[in-house]
Amino acid sequence: MLLPQFQPKPHSLLRRRLLMGGVAAGLAEWHDHANALPSKALVFPRDRGSHPDFRTEWWYITGQAMSGNRLFGFQLTFFRSRVDATQGMTSKFAARQLLFAHAAITDVQGKKLWHDQRIARDGFGVASASEQDMGVKLRDWLLQAQGRRYTAELPATDFGLKLQFDETQPVVLQGKQGLSRKGPEEKQASYYYSAPQLAARGTLQIKGQSYEVSGKAWLDHEWSEQVLHPDATGWDWMGMNLDDGSALTAFRLRDKDSNALWDGGSFRSSKNELYIFNRGEVIFKPVRRWKSPLSQASYPVEWIVRTPADFYTVRALIDNQELDSRNSTGAIYWEGLSELIDSNGKRVGSGYLEMTGYAQPLKL
Repeated sequence: MLLPQFQPKPHSLLRRRLLMGGVAAGLAEWHDHANALPSKALVFPRDRGSHPDFRTEWWYITGQAMSGNRLFGFQLTFFRSRVDATQGMTSKFAARQLLFAHAAITDVQGKKLWHDQRIARDGFGVASASEQDMGVKLRDWLLQAQGRRYTAELPATDFGLKLQFDETQPVVLQGKQGLSRKGPEEKQASYYYSAPQLAARGTLQIKGQSYEVSGKAWLDHEWSEQVLHPDATGWDWMGMNLDDGSALTAFRLRDKDSNALWDGGSFRSSKNELYIFNRGEVIFKPVRRWKSPLSQASYPVEWIVRTPADFYTVRALIDNQELDSRNSTGAIYWEGLSELIDSNGKRVGSGYLEMTGYAQPLKL
């Protein structure tokens, strides 16, 4: 305690202010670091399973397949969401974990997208997500792994998927050995791996007609506590299987003015050489847009995407691949089969392009 007659000298006040400011900054930095996900080695098959202590998680498979001369795209996604407000409840009826799922088929020749969705709370044999290995169930929809093979069965309204996927390459650990940064703050990150170049085969069904198909697919599995920066309104993402066996991931998170808050991705060559993109190395430039008659959102359905691997054109194979998931996850977004063209104008691969936050700002 200072005596009344004592007056600190000006330089003492300045030093104190600098000291307290440094402590405050240090505490802020410590708090941000304390909330950041730690680097860790992903362990398989355990990390193919569910991570219920994390707020958000998804398993995502996309691909293209042929039946004779007919080309299809397909997408299936299972989401798990931890409900923080119910974690302390003991009732079996408490919705501690929610499971959602989306499925879609793009019929390129028919120029039509078929899609459906599911939602349920975990438990009672209705919905579950195994923690030992990939095994997600939501009513009559199922995705599971056994060894290096994944199987999916999703019967839906007017269409269905019954597919198996075999690994042909090791998984890609995205970001820093599987810890993928998603924003300016360290805590905006996820654990994230991909399995590109999956050999896909099985049956697609549309309006009672079955098609035996074969092709290539891509798996993403991601889990996190906090992904989006408060200023982020959505993202643009692509996962592309190149014809020579290479694999390309590129993404950016956008603010309300469509500026990139963060960007990243990876390229693994056919010789298994992996390059992880640094912040600022990926640039998305829209070329052509399509306006949805449903949501009135304007989506760039053709892009020039600059990456360290090449300047690519990414072009939707049909424009209308918008999914309305307001009855499950609450979002309207665009996700569809697209082709990849290199800087020489040569088609070099295909995969899926995903665009969120164009109909309304995305909230996770």
